[in-house]
Amino acid sequence: MNIWPQIEADDIGAEIFDLAAEIFPICRSITGDGVRQTLDILGRHIDLARHEVPSGSPAFDWTIPNEWVIRDAFIKDKAGRRIVDFAASNLHVLNYSAPVHATIALAELKQHVFTLPEQPDLIPYRTSYYAERWGFCMSHKQLIALPEGEYEVCIDSELKDGSLSYGEHLHRGNSDREILLYAHICHPSLANDNCSGLALLTCLARHLQGRTTRYSYRFVFAPGTIGSLAWLSRNEDKVPAIDHGLVVSCVGDGGGPTYKRSRRGIAIIDRAMIHVVQHSGFANQKLLDFSPYGYDERQFCSPGFNMPVGLFQRSAFATFPEYHTSADNLDFIRPEHLASSYRMISDALEIIEKDWTPLNLSPKGEPQLGRRGLYADTGGNKSTGQNAMALLWVLNLADGSNSLLAIAERSGIAFSDIARAAGRLREAGLLAEA
Repeated sequence: MNIWPQIEADDIGAEIFDLAAEIFPICRSITGDGVRQTLDILGRHIDLARHEVPSGSPAFDWTIPNEWVIRDAFIKDKAGRRIVDFAASNLHVLNYSAPVHATIALAELKQHVFTLPEQPDLIPYRTSYYAERWGFCMSHKQLIALPEGEYEVCIDSELKDGSLSYGEHLHRGNSDREILLYAHICHPSLANDNCSGLALLTCLARHLQGRTTRYSYRFVFAPGTIGSLAWLSRNEDKVPAIDHGLVVSCVGDGGGPTYKRSRRGIAIIDRAMIHVVQHSGFANQKLLDFSPYGYDERQFCSPGFNMPVGLFQRSAFATFPEYHTSADNLDFIRPEHLASSYRMISDALEIIEKDWTPLNLSPKGEPQLGRRGLYADTGGNKSTGQNAMALLWVLNLADGSNSLLAIAERSGIAFSDIARAAGRLREAGLLAEA
């Protein structure tokens, strides 16, 4: 039996999309009430432990910054009209912007405005977490249309002594060995990056409740980079128990799928995810080697930890035109893409849960499958069916050194078919666990 119930794709896709839509409007950052509000919503679906790491706390070579508070922001023209309004889009403010209230000329204003000349209709997403400055983001088309004159600029923000927030959910399995599932929670109104990942993992954790599993599952929702560093610096004692891990982001669009290997490159999570992606049926699948640039997998895979943690996405970050712009909205992600991402992740976890190493109990030649009801009773066909091939591959490679995943990889047959064949052979008395 699958550890995740077989939910209709339309149902799971709609469930994930609805949760992503609920958290989409919130202005998140690496600290602040936006993260807490998001954790409140996720906590209505799963039991979520909340952690606050005080400003100034060390996280290895980093320090938890002051907490950012943002209340309002605008640019007004000489008639007093808000031509840029934080209330209309939280992308309009440089994330972590210092406060400002002044009247300045257009030339000076332009020095504090970020645009995308190559995408003139879109608002960019920009941050200044560790260098204090103020700024706005707007469409390039709007910027170049501004007439000369003076403009009132106001960013009602504050950088104060506070804390960094993250959430954690633990599903306890039959073993204390763990699988880590991580999604960054620091981006504001960007649907794919990463409302999609937060919603998908929350739904995954919710469906896991009440299920019996071999592994324990640790779900962490924390800000990018500084959040994973904060978690690692406070949980080094938990790291040795983590056998597999996956960072999840950008899982709501129709690209890819894309899997980036862990630093180890041949970890079980790498092999399971690669197997699932290769059997996904998607034409644009991409398998990437590890690099030290990306999302939080690079912290988990840093040399001091070298954890078996990969990255799963649909379109890879920074490769799609909507990335870090106002076009990454709820129209960009679709329930059907969220559903297929959910299924690929759960299929990979199913492999990890159900993998075992078989031993052929009748290894001298092929055992007679027909008299055991495992083989067609009429021979001579030009082709042998997939089910029969799965049986033959399992028997041939079940020498006590190959797991079911290894057999699936070598045979090119889907793990689910190999596992099913191994189960039938075991029931027939032809296999035992090595």
